[in-house]
Amino acid sequence: MNKITFILIAICIFSSFYACKEDEFTDSVFQDAPAIDPTSPAYNFEMWLESNFRKPYNLSFQYRMEDVGSDQDYNLVPASLEKSKQLAQLIKYLWFDVYASMVDEEFLKKYGPRMIHLIGSAAYNPNSGTMLLGTAEGGIKVTLYSCNDLDLTSFSQNNLDLMNEYYFKTMHHEFTHILHQTKDYPRSFEKISAGKYSPMGWQYRTDEEAAKLGFISTYAGSEAREDFVEIIANYLVKSDKDWNAVVAMAGTEGASIINQKLTVCTDWLLEKWNIDIAKMRAEILRRQQSLDASFYNNDL
Repeated sequence: MNKITFILIAICIFSSFYACKEDEFTDSVFQDAPAIDPTSPAYNFEMWLESNFRKPYNLSFQYRMEDVGSDQDYNLVPASLEKSKQLAQLIKYLWFDVYASMVDEEFLKKYGPRMIHLIGSAAYNPNSGTMLLGTAEGGIKVTLYSCNDLDLTSFSQNNLDLMNEYYFKTMHHEFTHILHQTKDYPRSFEKISAGKYSPMGWQYRTDEEAAKLGFISTYAGSEAREDFVEIIANYLVKSDKDWNAVVAMAGTEGASIINQKLTVCTDWLLEKWNIDIAKMRAEILRRQQSLDASFYNNDL
């Protein structure tokens, strides 16, 4: 199974490695899930996960690190119960609830991941000086690392910027791969930056160099399909200020290319999926701005 690897920090923050394939979806993969133990300290949280993820979306939310499902190449630390509660609530509010309001619950049940797996620590690669912060495998399983670094009790918009970069852009990126594997993106998109992609050298470009070439991120310059999903994922989670900063850095020519790509992506989402990306982005940003330290419910 191909693995989509997000390497986000290497002295400076890098973009992401992705490689995806289409998977078949069944009605449910959790008919034989174990019963929830009412004596467990996590009972309330387990019941919340049951009501908010498993039942409506046919999704298993795994916050207990399991060796069989973890990358054995790294020394990993389990996610704490408190941090798992925090991230679970953010995932629901800033991703699943957004799609449910823009489309419907059945949409994510059919096309969304079947498992979200939380890991407490980052996965460090001493050879490259990088940290692995997230993976998505075949459109089925999303693993998020560094969960123990979350702190919603002292929430600020700076925290949100980091969470967007480390977690939520990853999810929107992978989900867009699932969508274009089902209904392909226009081949005309590949012609916009033909000859500028660098599958083996994209990570050596600076943000400014990538932007001037018409790429919204350095990783977008690796290949066309990653360029396509990076446009959508970045547009959905970046504020106007952050998006416009990249466009301004791109200069006249680079900005024109980025805007041309955004138009293609916008039309595709509307025509193929009946999703208005501007409305979805507005809803995501509205929810982001409404977050404060009181958002987190520790009583789960």
